[in-house]
Amino acid sequence: MPHRVTIQPSDHAFTVEDGETVLDAALRNHIGLPYGCRSGACGTCKATISLGNVDYGEHLIGTLTDVEKQAGKALLCQAIPLSDLVIHGKEIGGATDIEIRKLPCRVEKIIHASHDVVILMLKLPANERMQYLAGQYIDILLKDGKRRSYSMANSPHNDDLIELHLRNIPGGTFSRFAFTELKEKAILRFEGPYGTFFLRDSDKPIIFLAGGTGFAPIKAVVEDMLYKKIERPMVLYWGVRSMRDIYSHIPSEWQQVNPHFTFIPVLSEPSAEDNWPGRTGLVHQAVLGDFADLSGYQVYACGAPIMIEVAQKTFEQRGLPTEEFFADSFTSAIDPKAKT
Repeated sequence: MPHRVTIQPSDHAFTVEDGETVLDAALRNHIGLPYGCRSGACGTCKATISLGNVDYGEHLIGTLTDVEKQAGKALLCQAIPLSDLVIHGKEIGGATDIEIRKLPCRVEKIIHASHDVVILMLKLPANERMQYLAGQYIDILLKDGKRRSYSMANSPHNDDLIELHLRNIPGGTFSRFAFTELKEKAILRFEGPYGTFFLRDSDKPIIFLAGGTGFAPIKAVVEDMLYKKIERPMVLYWGVRSMRDIYSHIPSEWQQVNPHFTFIPVLSEPSAEDNWPGRTGLVHQAVLGDFADLSGYQVYACGAPIMIEVAQKTFEQRGLPTEEFFADSFTSAIDPKAKT
């Protein structure tokens, strides 16, 4: 039977149908809740249930522990109500008025940006445009009913084509196909936009943290800021293995023309051929090496779940307020919406 869910402190309430997750019902009712992967892997949608019971659904053990469950925590993207619920969690404005749509698109261009990254440029049907916020993502709908999620790398003002960055992951259902078999002019279907990884109103300086193709949504956010002439100080730390993994020169170009932007690439395993004079190690450690106090900053992080988990924990130890850390996990461990 349907159950009623009330969000505190806003008192917004909505009905969840049988078998529906709390997050899906909230989105259906235009209530903006934080979320990222929608597969139980990133933890962005974690909230406290103060009244009622849920089926916790499938999730990574480290994302929602038994101790957290005993404390009333749940992942709203997986939680299915077993009774009426009262949930304490923050709500996100800005994305709730945007219609989620299913659309066809044509592969306009395939760019092999590096040894293991391909950029897809997708063309919508004539006279169609998709409204979205910089940093959001879409789901590519596969023929077998599965989905693969990819962040849009282009700013909404530049929406003639949708730009996706795909890493060729061994065994990846869609990424391998896109890297080796997909042809230009092929027709794909997608649904979106999704996600709460977008710029929040503030005058605080920003630290962007990207791991690999986690650069994609950050690219969209920065381009949108530059287009809107938002002059907040911002620094991008982009973590990759070696020089050949820096598949875009755009951050260097931003730094040359914008005094408010700084680019710091960080190589974890530079090769001898790289002759690399710059920063090495883990990308979050580079941030910690530069900032003793993060209390006055916002952080936007995109990459592997472990990178985001460690970054959030260590940054908060340096004073970063919990509510000023925004993340988008590129997950692949749980099937339905893995970014592979």
